[in-house]
Amino acid sequence: MADDLSSLKDDMTAFIEGHGMRRLPAYVDYDQVQAVMWKDSGNPDGWKDFVELAKAAGATFLTMDDWVLEREELDDLTERVRNAHYTNDEDIEEVRWLLAYLSKTGFIQLGWAYQGTLFLYEASTQWYERYQRIVELLDDFGGITIDESDQEDEH
Repeated sequence: MADDLSSLKDDMTAFIEGHGMRRLPAYVDYDQVQAVMWKDSGNPDGWKDFVELAKAAGATFLTMDDWVLEREELDDLTERVRNAHYTNDEDIEEVRWLLAYLSKTGFIQLGWAYQGTLFLYEASTQWYERYQRIVELLDDFGGITIDESDQEDEH
């Protein structure tokens, strides 16, 4: 998979519109709705089969979302990592590593609905997945602080 999915997004847009379908700019949170994830089995053009299936099922539009790494998001992530109580130099270095991907598209999601179920196709880069792991780690443990004075009181 490429480090920048911008050209894939352009190809998807042209292919969808070439099938006479429209695109709805929207992200589907599959934790919030009944959804089926597309399994492309390693086929880099599996998204074309996904779009063609949507067309065959009578879908007139697909949802489409993409995520680009912006400077503000990287700055916010850097600040969160520096302020977290459990991070180390490796965590900060990993965030710095992401600088190489500024303004690049790291994630694309396509979706369509059929009989109350959303069907989703997602493509992501390795750096986007690393970014997400850092964000999830901060979300999971960011609010937990270890107060050493409390630990000393217990002993």
